[in-house]
Parts: sequence; structure tokens; C-alpha cells
Amino acid sequence: MSIQKIARLAGVSVATVSRVLNNSDTVKEKNRVKVLEAIKASNYQPNLLARQLRTSRSSMVLVLVSDISNPFCAELVKGIEEQAEQNGYRILLCNSGSDINRSRSSLQLLSGKIVDGVITMDAITTLPELTELIGTTPWVQCAEYADAGNVSCVGISDIDASRQLVRYLAGKGRQRIALINHDLSYKYAQLRQQGYQQELASLQQDWQAITYASELSFHAGKQAMETLLKRETRPDAVFAVSDTLAAGAMSAIEQAGLRVPQDIAVAGFDGTELAEMVSPPLTTIVQPSRDIGRKAFTLLLTKIENPDSPSERVIMDWRLEVRAST
Repeated sequence: MSIQKIARLAGVSVATVSRVLNNSDTVKEKNRVKVLEAIKASNYQPNLLARQLRTSRSSMVLVLVSDISNPFCAELVKGIEEQAEQNGYRILLCNSGSDINRSRSSLQLLSGKIVDGVITMDAITTLPELTELIGTTPWVQCAEYADAGNVSCVGISDIDASRQLVRYLAGKGRQRIALINHDLSYKYAQLRQQGYQQELASLQQDWQAITYASELSFHAGKQAMETLLKRETRPDAVFAVSDTLAAGAMSAIEQAGLRVPQDIAVAGFDGTELAEMVSPPLTTIVQPSRDIGRKAFTLLLTKIENPDSPSERVIMDWRLEVRAST
């Protein structure tokens, strides 16, 4: 159905329908209601290209996801999409894997004005190249941080969260707390490792062991735990930087004939549904994943509407959820 037919159905002018579609505040409320009811009744879908020509906006944003198979990333995307839809936007997804070539291919959409802004979750090591590719396009970094530059960021305090988790494990009498980390090209991995090491130093615990998973997967977590179990002195607790890695670690411990938590306590990070699905249920740092996604879009919309607005660094709340794995 065309905009002209919507106007006839609502009993208003085409100009009034256009103003409603573009969220103009000059429309009388009774006319706005008529137009919205006509749109709903006719299941009208506005022509995005036509809208772009009228407003110089596409009402689309590009989201570069570091790993869509990661449950935490999937929850972030849901939050971004929910907030985008509430503001009349749609999202385009690219599973970049922090591969700059894949990101470059998707960012070609910027040159054609196909999207109005970008939300990235890519590793901090890619930021210099991303900065060059994205240029002046509105941009927000989500759950990963930029140390400098005009890039808004949203996430949690990974150092503080990691320190509390290690402090909790030590408070339960664990003397040999190991860390299963991921890729140090990501800022969050660097910060969680810093928190782990800082808290052990504060507690004057000399024993530490760090192993690095090749990816954020169950299999990689299992392999990393098997490496720790081969050490001359095995850990009595393991802190994994994602729930998925922690689930893999628990599987390796069980296959080695050991018990969780009696022999080795296990804790994760992110607070995904997986933490409640494994047995025993997993102690984890719960991130407000959907709220982080929503806030990322809100920051981006601010940049879209006011390109000269200053960048913001938003730190969200988190909590330690204690369950039977520790």
C-alpha cells in the first residue's frame, strides 16, 4: 500500500502521513492516531529508499559481532535490536570475528549511506584500522573498550568483577586458583587477567596458572582445562572468562574422574542461560547483556542525531551469582 492510500484511509493529507512517518512533532495528536491506526490496519511498510532520499537517513545500523555463536554476544544483539526497533531502526549483522578483512567488506555499506551508524564488538587491536575505515560515521564500541579517540563505549568493570570472583574463591579456602583466558587482543581478556593477578597479589597468594583457549567454545574450554590438569600441581579452583569455557572445563574435570566443586571449583563469566543449564549450576559474573546492547544503541542514536556530541564511556552494573559449582 502506498503513502497516498494511507492518507485516504486515514482521512488526512499525504504531507501529514509523511510527517508522522518522520516523527515530526508538528502533527496534531488526533491525526497522528488516525495515521498510525491506518498503518496498522493495512500492514504498511515504508519504502526505506524513499525515506532515505527524504531524510538523508536509512534508519539502518550496522552491528559487527565478534562471535555470534557466543551466547553473550547473542544477548547483546537482542538488546541492540530491541532498542533500535523502539526508535524506528533496523540492524544489519556481520559476524566479523574481529577479522579486519571481513569488517572492511561490511563497512563498505558506509560509503553508500546504507547505514546511519556502526556498533562494533571487535577486538581493541583492530580499532586503529576500524577508526580509519569508519571515519566520521557515528560509532559505538560495545562490551569492548577504546583507550583513546572519539569512540563511545559501554560495558562493565572487568577488573573489579574479576577481583571479586577471585576474592570469593579464595574466601572459600581455595589456594590454587587458575585462569582460563581467551585472546589478549581483546581488551576484556586483558582486564580480566589483570583483575585475576591483582587480587592474587593482594591476597598474597603466589600460586597462579593461566592457560589460553583458542576460541570461546565448549571444546576450547575443555582443552584448556586438560592442559591445567597436566600440571605437576593441579588447581583447586578455575576462573574461566566465559560461561562457555567454564562448561568445557567442567566436562574435562568430570572426565578426569574429579568432582566439581569438591576437588576443583569452577566459576565463569557473563551470566548466560548456559550457567543454569550445566550440572552443577555455574557460579558466574552476571553482566546485564541486553541492557548493555540497549545502551549501545542509545549512545549511537545520540551520535547520529548530534554528531558533535562528546564520546561517552558507560560502565554498567554487574553481580556475582553464586551457585553449586563453587
